[in-house]
Amino acid sequence: MTYVNSVNTIEIDFADRISSAFQGMFSNIAKARLARRTVRELSALSSRELEDLGLNRSMIKSVARQTAYGL
Repeated sequence: MTYVNSVNTIEIDFADRISSAFQGMFSNIAKARLARRTVRELSALSSRELEDLGLNRSMIKSVARQTAYGL
């Protein structure tokens, strides 16, 4: 009986790890900016306009978080 073992290894060098870390950081910054912009834009709406959207003022931060982070 013959057995074959194959092991695939992926070498990730230091530059790739640094690049990946920066990409994650920039992604988080972009998400935070989107959340702040969403809060700012929704806060600028009147209560009537928010009601037309099915929202109230207490929901603004949670809607912004959900928009940016998908939570």
